[in-house]
Amino acid sequence: MDRTEDVRVVGPAALEDAPVGRAETWLRILLGLAWVGFCSTAFLFVLLIFLPSRAARIRVGNIYGSFAGKGAAWLTGSRFVIKGETIARNAPPCIFLSNHASMLDIFVGIWMSRTGTCGVAKKQIVYYPFFGQFYWLSGHLTIDRANNAGAVRALTDLVGFVKKHGLSIWIWPEGTRSRDGRLLPFKRGPFHLALATGMPIVPIVLRGTSRAWPNHSLRLYRTTVEVEYLPLIDTSTWSKDTLDVHIEEVHRIYLEALPPDQRPL
Repeated sequence: MDRTEDVRVVGPAALEDAPVGRAETWLRILLGLAWVGFCSTAFLFVLLIFLPSRAARIRVGNIYGSFAGKGAAWLTGSRFVIKGETIARNAPPCIFLSNHASMLDIFVGIWMSRTGTCGVAKKQIVYYPFFGQFYWLSGHLTIDRANNAGAVRALTDLVGFVKKHGLSIWIWPEGTRSRDGRLLPFKRGPFHLALATGMPIVPIVLRGTSRAWPNHSLRLYRTTVEVEYLPLIDTSTWSKDTLDVHIEEVHRIYLEALPPDQRPL
């Protein structure tokens, strides 16, 4: 398929950038929280059926995310333009990388995660109402970034698990949300996963989420958010000796794909 034809739009057909009123912002956030809570409750019963199987729970969690994440994102009032989804649908088990600059990214991430994708997030995610507890119960990985040895062990254990069950991985290579929306340096962990699993990387570029919902803010803005899947990156020839070079190459792909207001100063 021509990449120019592989585009899907969710939300208003046309949209001018504008701040959302404070009262409406609070209403939209509360409605989003209520929607996530409803989905968490509804899917909890399904999740309990598959409690003995972590791989099955992850897949249930992905289906949950397609409802909870899409609804919460839509309720922000922004327009979502999704490009290149065919890449994800046709890809073998892979590592999805996504830049991270807004709370909105989390809902976009669980919405976009295809069934059979294990998420990797910092342990603090379990404190997010409804979603965090469901995320943990689903079997997705949480790591303590303050405990480097423990995080390395958790990622090492994940390698065997995803290979055994044919799962993909979704991970934020920056390791945390950018405060100003600009791309941060990449951590080495996601690339060690690629080295250990041999799985290809699919870069996902998020544009505009930090404008739609600025970091550490409870104010929403109507804007157009773009989600673009870029072509697979083969990692089968990577080695420890060349890993830093590959990290820099992937970082450069993001620099070229992001708009000026999301590039490092």
